[in-house]
Amino acid sequence: MEKLKVAFCSLGCKVNQYETNAMAQKFIENGFLVVDFEEPADVYIVNTCTVTSIADRKSRQMLRRAKEHNKDAIVVACGCYAQVAAKEIEEIDEVDLVIGNNEKNDIIKIIEDYRENKEENEIVSDVMYKEEYVEFGPTTYTEKTRAVIKVQDGCDRFCSYCLIPFARGHIRSRAIDNVIEEVDKIVKDGFKEVVVTGIHVASYGRDFKDGTTLINLLEKINSVEGLQRIRLSSIEPIIMTDDFIERLSKLDKICDHFHLSLQSGCTETLKRMNRRYTADEFMEATEKLRAKFPNAALTTDVIVGFPGETDEEFEKTYEFLKKIKFYHMHVFKYSPRKGTKAAVMPNQVDSKVKEIRSKKLIELSDENELEYNKSYIGKEVEVLFEERDGEFYKGHTKNYMVVKYKTDEELENKIKNVKIVDANEECLIAE
Repeated sequence: MEKLKVAFCSLGCKVNQYETNAMAQKFIENGFLVVDFEEPADVYIVNTCTVTSIADRKSRQMLRRAKEHNKDAIVVACGCYAQVAAKEIEEIDEVDLVIGNNEKNDIIKIIEDYRENKEENEIVSDVMYKEEYVEFGPTTYTEKTRAVIKVQDGCDRFCSYCLIPFARGHIRSRAIDNVIEEVDKIVKDGFKEVVVTGIHVASYGRDFKDGTTLINLLEKINSVEGLQRIRLSSIEPIIMTDDFIERLSKLDKICDHFHLSLQSGCTETLKRMNRRYTADEFMEATEKLRAKFPNAALTTDVIVGFPGETDEEFEKTYEFLKKIKFYHMHVFKYSPRKGTKAAVMPNQVDSKVKEIRSKKLIELSDENELEYNKSYIGKEVEVLFEERDGEFYKGHTKNYMVVKYKTDEELENKIKNVKIVDANEECLIAE
C-alpha cells in the first residue's frame, strides 16, 4: 500500500521550525512520507506566524497555495496565527482544519479523526491555561549542521504592539534533564553546534520553584562532552546582569554572537512599547557584553514608525544605533495588530514616513556590516562549514559571520581555521 504523503510549510521563528520538525517526525513514525511543499501531497500543514501583519498575509497565501497542488488534500493551519485568528482562517475556502498551539502534539490523532468524520474543523484551546512545558519528542533538529533546541515556551512581557503572549500563553520552561538528554543525542548524531531557542528565552526558569535561571541551563549544556558550540537565539537586555555576563564568559562553547532585541533607541518610545528598559540600560548591557566578549557581533531588531514616534524620537534612535554599531539590524515598519494596545494608540505614523525611516536604518546597518566584515581581512577565523556554494564552501564563524572558502575539499559539518583575504556586505572571503 502506497504511503500517504504530508508536506509542511514553516513560517516565522526557530521555535516554529523546531515544532514543524517535531510534527514531521510524528508523521514519519505513523507511516507517512514527508514531501516538499510544492509537490502533490495528501496533507498540507502550514505552521503559521503572526508576529506582523505581513506574516499573517504570508500564512494566508501559503494556505491557499496548498490546494493548487492537490485539490483533494487536507489543508491544516496551525501555529500562532491559527491560535489568535481561527475564525478568520476558517473563512479561507482552501483550509480544512485549524489547530491551535496546544494541539500540535496531537496532530496525528486530529487528522485521523478528521479523515474519518470530516466534521469538526477548528480545534483551538486557550493557551493561557497551559501551565507545563509540552515535550514534542526525542529528535527535532532543524538545520543542516546545527541543531535548534527549544527550551522554553510562552511570554509574559505583553509589549504593546505584540500578539505573541496571546498566541503562546504564559512562560513554561523545559526541565534541564530533558534538555541535556536531547543535547546528548544531538552530539551523538554528529552535530557540533546547538542553538538554544524559545519564545522568550531570557525568562527561562522563572516558573520553577528552585531558583533555576538561563545561566544554570547554559552551564549544564556547556558541560556536555563532544559539543563544540552553543548559540543563543534572541534575548532581552534585562538578563545582562554582571553575574550573568561573568558566568557566560567562562563558558568556552558559547558563541560570541548576541541578538539583543532593542525595538527603539528612544526611551520615550520604549515606554509606549512597554519594553521595560531604557535606552541607557540597553547601552550599558552592550558595553558589559563587549568588555567580556571583545569580538562579539551584536545584532538587533528595530521597529520604525511606532505610534507617536516623532522625527525627534526617530533621530534619537538613529544616533543611538550609530553609537552602538550593531553588526546587523533587522528593521521592521510598524504594522497595527488588532487586539493590541498599540493598534488604538493616537498619532499613528504615515506609511511614507515609515518607509523613509526604514530605508535610513537599513543603509546604516549595511554600512556597519561592511565595516565590520572588512575589519577581519588578514585575520584567521574558525568556521563551521555547512554547504557547498559553487566553487566555495560556506559556513559561519562563532560570531555568526558568513564565510566563503574557495576549496575542492568536502567540508560539510567540519570546523576549520581559515584566513580572510577579502570581504563585502554579505560575507567574508577566505583562502
